[in-house]
Amino acid sequence: MPQNSNQFQLVMAKQLLLVLAGLFIFVPLAAAQEINKEDFVKNRLKQSSQRDFISLSVENDNLGGGTDQFYTSGVRLTYFNAGTDAPEILGFLDSHNPYFNINETTSTFFTLGHNIYTPQNIQIAELQEDDRPWAGFLYGSVGLASVENNHVDTVELTLGVVGPEALGKPIQKFVHKHIANATDPKGWDNQLNFEPGIILSWQRRWPVAYRINTGDFRLAAEPNINVSLGNVYTYAGAGVMLSFGPRYGVLQDTPPRVRPAMPGSGYFETPEKGWGWYIFAGADGRAVARNIFLDGNTFSNSHSVDKKTFVGDLTGGIAFTFSDYRLAYSLNYRSDEFDRQNDSSIFGSLTLSARF
Repeated sequence: MPQNSNQFQLVMAKQLLLVLAGLFIFVPLAAAQEINKEDFVKNRLKQSSQRDFISLSVENDNLGGGTDQFYTSGVRLTYFNAGTDAPEILGFLDSHNPYFNINETTSTFFTLGHNIYTPQNIQIAELQEDDRPWAGFLYGSVGLASVENNHVDTVELTLGVVGPEALGKPIQKFVHKHIANATDPKGWDNQLNFEPGIILSWQRRWPVAYRINTGDFRLAAEPNINVSLGNVYTYAGAGVMLSFGPRYGVLQDTPPRVRPAMPGSGYFETPEKGWGWYIFAGADGRAVARNIFLDGNTFSNSHSVDKKTFVGDLTGGIAFTFSDYRLAYSLNYRSDEFDRQNDSSIFGSLTLSARF
């Protein structure tokens, strides 16, 4: 990689760390009064007249570090239906999961997504044994989110496919040739083999664990824990998301992101004046037992690398709301995911949400 690219990534990572440190210091020092947080999220959902949300999230390393490597692209289209009856087919999640309860706040969401992973140098046609495998992941998922006292529980079932059937090769080649005018990727003949994939995910987060008002502004901290099980991903993690913005008295959940990433449903409300904003920053870490995009295929021989057991993410961004639309951008740093990885992963995430 060019030297100036490495310097750019180091600078951006340090800036993210400074943002996080500054917000963490600000929380205990703020001369503010904590707001009444009992049933805040539940009451907002009950009062909401607009319950349908569509979010399109695009993640790409060209939107962040200006590179084309590792986790290079992710697209996720999510429809979130707030506070409505859950489909009967998902009722088993209530009876078989002691950490999830279907109630009057339960929301349903459906997702279609596509991810692309490549080695650092996409111009090499031969197999690069010391670098991560070429892989695409095409998937769909259905999930439920419920508010229970002071926390939000989410379960999600993801079904997808890895290998040539995931269309990573034609999609990346088309984008590079007709949209991005970028280098032609030459190593797709070395991609992972066909394999159906399944992931069952659960997360718990506390949106109002710490909320304080200082003047006309609000500072909030939202911890979370999460577990994913499957032949694509198996990991357990925890993190915290911080947000700061004007004090509107409305609910602004964080935008949805491509997993694994900071959690968010895409739910948002518009302040009375018709527009709003907030900034956010977060840190998340996970212990990884299985990552098919590094470990290789589960049921056949394929290229693989030695993955790191512990991986961390840092993120920082800003969101703008105008009427029934919200646009959010975040810059994301991911620590090394495998041995002998000689560069960091920095990518941008852009999410457009609409409610109706």
